[in-house]
Amino acid sequence: MLRKLSLLISSLLLVPLIAVSAEAQKTPGSAGDSGGKAKIGAWGYDLAGADNAVKAGNDFYAHANGKWTASNSIPADRTAWGTAWVLDNEAERDARAIIESQPANAPRGSTPQKVGDFYRAYLDTATIERLGISPAKPGLDAIAAARTHADVAGLLGRPDLGLITPVNFYISVDEKNPDRYIIVVTQGGLGLPDREYYLKDEEPYTEIRAKYEAHIARMLGLAGQQNTAQQAKDVPATETAIAKLHWPIEKRRERELTYNLRTRDELKSLSSVYPWDATFNAAGLQNQREFVVSELDAIQGLADDFVKTPVEKWRSYMTYQYLVAVGSTLHKAVDDERFDFYSRTLNGQPQQRDRWKRAVQNVNNALGEAVGQLYVQKHFPPDSKAQMLDLVENLRKAYAQRIRNLPWMSADTKKVALEKLAAFRPKIGYPDTWRDYSALEVRADDAFGNARRAIVFEWQRQLGRLGKPTDREEWEMTPQTVNAYYNPVFNEIVFPAAILQPPYFDPNADPAINYGTIGGVIGHEMGHGFDDQGSKSDAKGVLRTWWVKSDEDAFKKLGDKLAEQYDGYEALPGLKLNGRLTLGENIGDVGGLSVAYEAYKLSLKGKPAPVLDGLNGDQRFFLAWAQGWRTLMRDARLRNQVMSDPHSPSLFRVNGVVRNMDAWYAAFGVKPGDKLYLAPEERVRIW
Repeated sequence: MLRKLSLLISSLLLVPLIAVSAEAQKTPGSAGDSGGKAKIGAWGYDLAGADNAVKAGNDFYAHANGKWTASNSIPADRTAWGTAWVLDNEAERDARAIIESQPANAPRGSTPQKVGDFYRAYLDTATIERLGISPAKPGLDAIAAARTHADVAGLLGRPDLGLITPVNFYISVDEKNPDRYIIVVTQGGLGLPDREYYLKDEEPYTEIRAKYEAHIARMLGLAGQQNTAQQAKDVPATETAIAKLHWPIEKRRERELTYNLRTRDELKSLSSVYPWDATFNAAGLQNQREFVVSELDAIQGLADDFVKTPVEKWRSYMTYQYLVAVGSTLHKAVDDERFDFYSRTLNGQPQQRDRWKRAVQNVNNALGEAVGQLYVQKHFPPDSKAQMLDLVENLRKAYAQRIRNLPWMSADTKKVALEKLAAFRPKIGYPDTWRDYSALEVRADDAFGNARRAIVFEWQRQLGRLGKPTDREEWEMTPQTVNAYYNPVFNEIVFPAAILQPPYFDPNADPAINYGTIGGVIGHEMGHGFDDQGSKSDAKGVLRTWWVKSDEDAFKKLGDKLAEQYDGYEALPGLKLNGRLTLGENIGDVGGLSVAYEAYKLSLKGKPAPVLDGLNGDQRFFLAWAQGWRTLMRDARLRNQVMSDPHSPSLFRVNGVVRNMDAWYAAFGVKPGDKLYLAPEERVRIW
């Protein structure tokens, strides 16, 4: 599929990964610094969710969250539950109210008409059932008509089909020239989460592959395909051949390895047999002269092997992948089959989400900023933006202080690091310029067509940027998203409105709570500018080496030490974390919380923090961080995360972080013999 995909952005969560009980959120309490009432408890922390019977030094996550964990369960329509999911539910309900308030008689072509009709069409299951598979028939017929590899390559380049492709293209900011956009060529083409799902010969991967084959046969049968049993074997076989050529996921993180600038002729010379022009022409890329090739030898192998796979096998592959791409807007049998494998089998979700919830998600995907513009008017107080900017500047000040005091970094590297820190641009709440959806056609009776047109609209929007200056005002997340991110090519940290609420951010909470939660989030995103990959860009976002070599070596040793720590953590029996895959996020957590702690201490201006409910300021700071990561997760989803997600599971985003911070040991009296204890020389202090 031709799609815009930012592999550069490092987010806090990627998907919501946290939780506070609804009861705790509704508990009134005494005033915080701003004179109002904290939303959670008396001062921003849910004391009832903690388990003081668990010693902090043995399992700090359980110490802070044990009773919450014991008293909560995952809703049947979710794969996980926690703090961010509670907020996500609220944002979803708020978005629903906004969407449903759009009048049915809004002028044709207006934003209210598009938002309302996109939603109503998705909910019109009577029409969707009546149409059955017929909306997909033109796409299925086009795939069935493919007779040559050039035909296949052309179909893979069509944005309306939404196919995953072995040789994938997307448009991104040029990492070495952030003032322009460029086409990136990267590996793709897998229906399972990652290459290891195809290559591992033990359970549960062999079972998943067997279920995948059975699912493919059923899916093809629903589309009226013949010889589905053989086709269901051909599709995984094709994908397995692709997987064998893929780079391992942790290698793909290395930014200097995945930046290979090539002219059009040089790209073609990688594989003289691949029908490049067929894909370029179908995608509207026929005039592009330069490309960045990510996984150079993998792309060469995938392009060469493309023509070795018979066209009939590509037809089976494309037919199945097309049905997956469009399945949520087809009749119930296809939609349910799609859910059964991708949500139930791969992620352990027992129950399909209500139709209205999925409709909201689809509207957010297609018209997210149109909804977001109304969302911030109703749900984001202007003073929240000002207070967040103050917090960011406090964190920036603390980060600068820590950089100046680093024992392992030379003065020359510190100078450039401080220049980069000073250039960080914070974006808070929502974009200043909203996206224009005037070219997107939406019909009240065409859920299938709306989704296809939205994909083409987005691709055309991306194509229209080529040859123009980059848009530094653009956001990669909508305001109603519970998440945050750092973008190295623009050197920016971005905090959507929906994450700026309790327990992450509460103007009426104790300062230790805000510094331990949203302060930790701010520090985390700033930390991505100095993690093992973000640190490869300078203050202007240019991918280049700006480190003194001895400092770079010292930094790498510290990163290796942290990766080794996380390699030892076991998420499920026999399933350990990949410390190299998660290194950037772990550096963001460890460094970010360290900076947030220093900013908190600076905010006290030398005065002692009050003791609240028997807890001193340092204790409340660390408990707040742990509260923010309250999570329950189904085993299948947890396995999927460990195998394919650069974020560590929540347990280790608490226990793995605090055990590297000296202040935590002092705050909770952690001693040798405690399970989380690390000797001072074993603690990783990077930033």
